Amino acid sequence: MNYQRFFEDAIDQLHAERRYRVFADLERIVGQFPRALWRANGRTQEITVWCSNDYLGMGQHPDVVAAMQQAAGGMGTGAGGTRNISGTSNPLVQLETELADLHGKEAGLVFTSGFISNEAAISTIARLLPNCLIISDELNHASMIEGVRRSGAEKKIFRHNDVTHLESILQTAGRERAKLIVFESVYSMDGDIAPIAQIADLADKYNAMTYIDEVHAVGMYGPHGGGITEREGLAHRIDVIEGTLAKAFGTLGGYITGTQSVIDAVRSYAPGFIFTTALPPAVAAAATAAIRHLKASQVEREAQQRQARRTKDVLAGAGLPVMDTPTHIVPVLVGDPELCKMASDRLLGVHGIYIQPINYPTVPRGTERLRITPSPFHTDALIAELQAALVETWDALGIPYAAAGRPAVAESERIIPLLVPTSGG
Repeated sequence: MNYQRFFEDAIDQLHAERRYRVFADLERIVGQFPRALWRANGRTQEITVWCSNDYLGMGQHPDVVAAMQQAAGGMGTGAGGTRNISGTSNPLVQLETELADLHGKEAGLVFTSGFISNEAAISTIARLLPNCLIISDELNHASMIEGVRRSGAEKKIFRHNDVTHLESILQTAGRERAKLIVFESVYSMDGDIAPIAQIADLADKYNAMTYIDEVHAVGMYGPHGGGITEREGLAHRIDVIEGTLAKAFGTLGGYITGTQSVIDAVRSYAPGFIFTTALPPAVAAAATAAIRHLKASQVEREAQQRQARRTKDVLAGAGLPVMDTPTHIVPVLVGDPELCKMASDRLLGVHGIYIQPINYPTVPRGTERLRITPSPFHTDALIAELQAALVETWDALGIPYAAAGRPAVAESERIIPLLVPTSGG
């Protein structure tokens, strides 16, 4: 049997569907965010990154960098093993205390990634509940879907943010059956927000547990950066709040917060926690520094929200098809996987602007897009440069404008795409 052929065929299919990913070789420049060095074809070029999930630039904040350096200098680079084997570093203890406080919960538990925190926590909680029914939003992240799958529990999918559909499922299940509603606060591709209060009302009415993923909201919203649940005064109504340290907090790792009993049960039963090497002390110390800073400072959040609004206004003003969102996510619709990839290529190769293409299966076919994430450090001048680059790219490739915007160029006027590396897909 030719084993290699199966792998080659799988990769060929990705190429045929224009979904093959090539990662851009980027090196961020401390103190110059969002500038980075792009290496390709034997050359190095300074470019502007417009799609980083380091939403507030905290990965380069002097206090965060200093905390990591100090911890690494005093405790080394690694954790030395799982927490069962090597114990728990004090920076990790401080981090979990800080996270519990951030969300007003009794306890917190840190994992090595946001993916693992969702997969391990959801699967463990559902396994420990007798005859649990998991009710999951249809647009939940892959990590949540994997947690649901690994739980072995029965699942029902409710239409995205549709509380009427959710209630019909809860009603059918009945009050006495164990139920876990899993959903997100900010959905990262469309940038919309869940009706959290209504979901919490239904959970109370039908006696269900709630589990919310706040990874794209922690650090970004609320007076202390506790996410949408803090901003809307709803954290106390959600049983488990999950988040990440790898986006607005600028480091690495995922976590859950909740009651002491829930957190202790996940800590004691989740293989994804028990058998994984702990987060290094230096990473934990850096994350704690970021959280503490954003608990006290509104400067980064206010500046980010201002620049996100300006980016939407400027791009929409040029007739570009900006998808309307109430959050910091700025999706620009392309609607075709090949054009989306070509647009990303051209922006990088011609304009020195990096925005990864978002294609199926991350988003439904026909909704391919560029996902833009303005930060406090994307100045008005950089926004103007982005607008000009997108307009030139739209015209060059014949991508449709918004209905009320500029006309697209004819098919015969499209230029030949640049042969440069791309990312995303």
